Amino acid sequence: MTLRREEVERPGQVRIVFFPYGKREWFRRGVSLFDAAKALGIDLSSLCGGEGTCGKCKVKIEEGMEGLNPLTEQELKHVTEGEIKAGYRLACQAMPTTAVSVYVPERSRIGKQRLQTAGLEVQVKQLDPFVKKYFVKLPKPTLHDSRSDEDRLLDALNSGYGLPTDLDLDFEICADLASRLRDADWAVTAVVWKNKIIDIEPGNTSHRCFGFAADVGTTKLAGFLMDLNTGKILTVAARMNPQIPLGEEVISRISHQMMESQKGIKELQTVVVSGINEMIEECCEEANVEKNEIYELCFVGNTAMQLCFLGIYGRFVALAPYPPVLRRGVNIRASSIGLTSHPRANAYHAPVISGFVGADNVAVILATRMLESDEICMALDIGTNTEIDFGNKDLVLVDSCASGPAFEGMQIKHGMRAATGAIERVSIDPESLEINYRTIEDKPPVGLCGSALVDVPAELLKAGLIDLTGRFVPEMSKETDRLRRGLKGILEFVLVPQPETATDTDIIITQGDIRELQKAKAAVRTGAEILMKRLGEEKKEAVTEDDISKLFIAGAFGNYIDPENARTIGMYPELPLDKVEFVGNIAGTGSRMCLISKEEREYAEKISTTVKYHELATDKDFQKEYIDALYFPHRNLDRYPDTANLLRKLGRIK
Repeated sequence: MTLRREEVERPGQVRIVFFPYGKREWFRRGVSLFDAAKALGIDLSSLCGGEGTCGKCKVKIEEGMEGLNPLTEQELKHVTEGEIKAGYRLACQAMPTTAVSVYVPERSRIGKQRLQTAGLEVQVKQLDPFVKKYFVKLPKPTLHDSRSDEDRLLDALNSGYGLPTDLDLDFEICADLASRLRDADWAVTAVVWKNKIIDIEPGNTSHRCFGFAADVGTTKLAGFLMDLNTGKILTVAARMNPQIPLGEEVISRISHQMMESQKGIKELQTVVVSGINEMIEECCEEANVEKNEIYELCFVGNTAMQLCFLGIYGRFVALAPYPPVLRRGVNIRASSIGLTSHPRANAYHAPVISGFVGADNVAVILATRMLESDEICMALDIGTNTEIDFGNKDLVLVDSCASGPAFEGMQIKHGMRAATGAIERVSIDPESLEINYRTIEDKPPVGLCGSALVDVPAELLKAGLIDLTGRFVPEMSKETDRLRRGLKGILEFVLVPQPETATDTDIIITQGDIRELQKAKAAVRTGAEILMKRLGEEKKEAVTEDDISKLFIAGAFGNYIDPENARTIGMYPELPLDKVEFVGNIAGTGSRMCLISKEEREYAEKISTTVKYHELATDKDFQKEYIDALYFPHRNLDRYPDTANLLRKLGRIK
């Protein structure tokens, strides 16, 4: 990121470069980095419009720190000592007098889609799909060469492409094989899946070979049309999971199966397959691909969704000891469950690890390469349940905790999904108690979605409105009339008064809401802490957060949260934020990898048997760790020194 000489010198002006965008321009000396970013259309978050009260526009100064003004009072409130040492400033407060190179971290960017499809792109080791197409010209039969049509085809494929001698012809093709070969004048393309010919097409169609990969989530579906010849994504589609009316989460869907028996099993399967078919049709139309040119499909999802998708009775996965019905990956004919594709296309569902850890988490481990890492990594796949993976090439442990309902808005008075009008960002000035918020699509607020539900307790804590136990501080009602007594005299906090909302009531956060959020974040923190302990026992040496080289945060919800606020409330171990990497819909990434590479699919099967599942419910330390984690950020503040220092600086603790 070194600045060139011609970028450094121009009278009365400074050259500012923003990475990772690569945008650069000359500005007058003393302009704020925030205003410069706005002028260049840089994606930079701010709730307060550049007033320095929200602390969301943090940027890292890569070069030119010496030319910036001293840290302001606003920055001392919002930027931790560790971040200051690492070169972070608030863009709205930093004003350069010399050339400067600025990096905008992911957590300070705005632009994200509500239905998350994008995820970390990982190169497969070798592009080698199970489906391939081969063009061959066959010699015509003669009295001297009266081999069968089948042998003629197999011999040509074996001699021309070196395909195995055990290559087999799908019997459905045999009915009109003779006519197909002669109508095509003996020049055809064979579509081969593994060692089976699943179709014969006239002429050379080898350049048109497609597949479809999908992440079948509890709440959302994401699908990807892939070119199997190049491994490239052609088009992407996303949907809310149409099973939602039959059950908000997996347990209610399993209950629907149990109550409705075979009818319920078929109903859940039919509606999710219909949603997938809609995505296939949308992708094919956009890419000008025929649906019968999709020769293989690959799916990942949690264990309950695997059963719903495949039409398997799932009662016992919801009952202790929660065994999965199938662990290994499953290959079935796509048409047998109603998927729209080639009539003999294969549908592969990746393997699971346990009843609570499904193929979507196998995909996370596959795409993050945790089992190949020398360094210890942690991955949080935050959803209705949060799966936590921890380890390296020697051993990866995984557990699962119930975290999602609160952060998905359930059990929260004004909670909601991430839809238009949902408040997605909140900040509270620690001195003036002024509130800034942002809603999805900038519409009048109607409720709070998960990312805001992470912000709210963090901001209340920093503002002194709640204490470390999560209780509202009654004395603060003298400082703001937003803190008031509601039903039965219980304290609540008004985030948005009714005149500003699109509803007929104030949008508030209640003491009960705080308790639900405490339980959700404590579940995640406890799962992480216990895995650190158990890995230490396996390695026969202590393992702490200091040993973590990278924290991957996966999932749609995880991709929207403010990592600093998540750390402030103690959702995960306190790590330098540059160790935190948001990887988005990495389950979709893993699904695509399994579609286009035999090696990656085999690796997914290995992950299923190699990763060790740890049951939190039976862990001897669970109760103690959970109670400690209920505090904001933790009962033991030594585990969160940066957060503790910030709270001391703000006068919230001694």
